[in-house]
Amino acid sequence: MEGHMVRFALLLCIAVAASASSQTCEPKTGNDNPWFHVREMLTGCWTNFVTEDKAEVHILNFAVPEDKFLTLEMTNAKPMNLILTTQDTVYALCHINANVNIYMISNSTIRLYDNKYNNSVHKQDFPTQDEELVRWARQKFGGVTSFTTVRNLKKISSTGIAGIKPGNGSHSCILKHEDASEKHFVKIETTSLASSFTSCSPQQQSPPDDAELHIINIPENAGACNVSLQQQDSRKIKVFLRGPQGTTWTILNPQHTQFYSNNEILLPAMPRIPILHTFNNDNAEDVQRKALESFKVSTFTSYTEFKPADSTILLVLAKNDNTTVTETASEPVIPITPNTPHPMPLLMQLYTSPDYRSPLDPNAKVQSDRRIYAEISGHTLGDIAVTIKVMSCSVRSRGSCPVEKELPFIPEACSSNSCPNTTRLSFSLDQLQELTSTTWDLECSVKVCYSEKCGDGGRVRRNLEVTQPCLQPPTPPCLDFGLPGVLGIAFGGFLIGVLLIGALWFIKIKTGYPTGLDMSSTANLPGCPCSGAKRQPVSTNPSPSENSSANASIGSTQSTPTSSMA
Repeated sequence: MEGHMVRFALLLCIAVAASASSQTCEPKTGNDNPWFHVREMLTGCWTNFVTEDKAEVHILNFAVPEDKFLTLEMTNAKPMNLILTTQDTVYALCHINANVNIYMISNSTIRLYDNKYNNSVHKQDFPTQDEELVRWARQKFGGVTSFTTVRNLKKISSTGIAGIKPGNGSHSCILKHEDASEKHFVKIETTSLASSFTSCSPQQQSPPDDAELHIINIPENAGACNVSLQQQDSRKIKVFLRGPQGTTWTILNPQHTQFYSNNEILLPAMPRIPILHTFNNDNAEDVQRKALESFKVSTFTSYTEFKPADSTILLVLAKNDNTTVTETASEPVIPITPNTPHPMPLLMQLYTSPDYRSPLDPNAKVQSDRRIYAEISGHTLGDIAVTIKVMSCSVRSRGSCPVEKELPFIPEACSSNSCPNTTRLSFSLDQLQELTSTTWDLECSVKVCYSEKCGDGGRVRRNLEVTQPCLQPPTPPCLDFGLPGVLGIAFGGFLIGVLLIGALWFIKIKTGYPTGLDMSSTANLPGCPCSGAKRQPVSTNPSPSENSSANASIGSTQSTPTSSMA
């Protein structure tokens, strides 16, 4: 029984040891790294300058490999003045068109072969120092479209695209370290850099749904350098960056990256992030275990160790489907445009209550008398705790005549533990009640801060449908007449009656009785109730007695209406 227990314990120890060893790998030397390749970050510039005759001005400062051969392919190039400068003896196979003018120094060691346009080659005295050469080109041509420095150049080809910088490029050529492969108007092919790579990958790979973990280690004896890290696609990755003291890592697209490092980190549009971890041990296995411990994972995708051949380099993470890296540089990368997402993408979510539990549907409509609550959050950058500050908010109506209004807001409480990398605020839409537009774009300008230092965080937008609150129909007004109103109505009625009576008298006078009014006839007018007596027939020749009695009767009857009228 004891023997079985001993064997079982031994097998268990072997299994544990095998499991532990599978978490690391032993790097092997080789220049072919399926995950990373190195590009140089050398001096250059890129502008949108062209001459008055629409010609571009390009300066190429280059060095060639030991075989000293170079191919210059410019048959489909746009009109340009190409200035070539080098310290090497170069044998160049030259294919250009009639619109390309080549300028070389008078004692140039460049030998052009197979050139059909010898009249397009000009030799002049000009300086070879970078800044002075730019100044000379500016005086001769009015400006510089690009300045490019390339080492180990094998071939440079025109892509047939205009050489000016798209977007907001300026006319000023300010030299700085750049990635020459971003210049899409040329394709640059070089030999591999003299960076000694050692790399490996553990047998147990990360599950497909987990972010890849890549470990990069620069040995202590390599010296401090500036390394820019670029990812060619948008998949989520994790990187563990370790280098000698004084090394600086610049992460060009941190929206897809989580990171740990023992060196300073630079992010676009953010302040410098100081050293957060101290780890000076460059042993491969120790670095791998430290990376697993930092990210709290059980395995990693790749381990890469190299010594940079220059103090400033660009380290490019290959696409996921790449399995090999050729000696030539990869396809040119289209330069960053204004539509490129911000280094730290921000998301704005709206709520209708201060508990922030029920998000507002993007297609829902909000009444203008309601208070709206907003939450702005950002991507987590490794173990970097950042804060988001809202500087201003505004709304802009959609349509042919847009209206823009500032939107005052009130910051809402939000602890860093409950909502990291998040800020909350609320605002009222009362000022939109008087406007007819219902579709608005809500936009807030923010800053991203770390350790009380802030950088521009860009703008975050959200569409908003606003409706007016339901109003009760108005009650019909109740007419209330006071004593002055009643007297006015009575007096008006009296005047109307007087005018009507006067009109009747006027009509009667004008219809046949200008000298008086015969009451006997009016007594028998239709509708006249003043007399009920019947009219007696009158003979043609009355007797005297009858005549006198008739006169008396007439007199008596005439007295009555006369007195009545009086």
